[in-house]
Amino acid sequence: MTRNIVISGGGTGIGRAAAHAFAADGDRVLLLGRRAEVLRKAGVAGALTYAADLTEPGQVRGAARFVADELGTVDVLVHSAGGSGPPGPRAGDDPLDRLAHQWSVTFRQNTLSAVLLTEALKHRLAEPGGRVLFISSIAAYRGSGSGAYAAAKAALHPYAHDLARELGPHGVTVNVVAPGYIEDTDFFGDTMDEARRARLVAETSTGRAGTPGDVAETLRWLASPAAGHVTSQVIQVNGGAERGH
Repeated sequence: MTRNIVISGGGTGIGRAAAHAFAADGDRVLLLGRRAEVLRKAGVAGALTYAADLTEPGQVRGAARFVADELGTVDVLVHSAGGSGPPGPRAGDDPLDRLAHQWSVTFRQNTLSAVLLTEALKHRLAEPGGRVLFISSIAAYRGSGSGAYAAAKAALHPYAHDLARELGPHGVTVNVVAPGYIEDTDFFGDTMDEARRARLVAETSTGRAGTPGDVAETLRWLASPAAGHVTSQVIQVNGGAERGH
């Protein structure tokens, strides 16, 4: 049976890999993201696209109307949108202003976007069988240097647990996938040098970096009937680099 899959941040990295995986199964995929051109260039066969800033309630309402008109029911909702915050401090601000800006933007990108989209589409999830999947990070367990990104990702965990309790009686599962170092994404920009890469790979038990496909296949399994009794869990995909609970 063809399912309706909605993926935020679906134009690049993990979101795009997940979109290709679901499309290959014959599912109907809708890609959401801020940049229409990036969504179009994702190359996902048959995918619908809708450009929106998911940190803005008005634009989330627009996305929800599009889902209602084009899909109706949502079988799988994947939250892959996010990022590490603004590229730099705002000129002219004092340190506390810059800090407030960084933390606010990072929480909006990683936490608020997921919460707003979930709440807007919650009543459209298939009952039973619906799936909600959040992308967190290894940073939620060990920090991220600045603190803001790690805190924003960690905030998804209790929200997912609360949502799992709320939606469980309706046959909907809610889970979090927390990747470690994943190559072939835009996340690190030009900040990844060979020494840093070698250190991150050395932390794994598998001796390699993760790929977007590693995470996509985990999402694919969590969205399958085989994972129907798996909910309120945080699944780590990091090659053994972190074993926190």
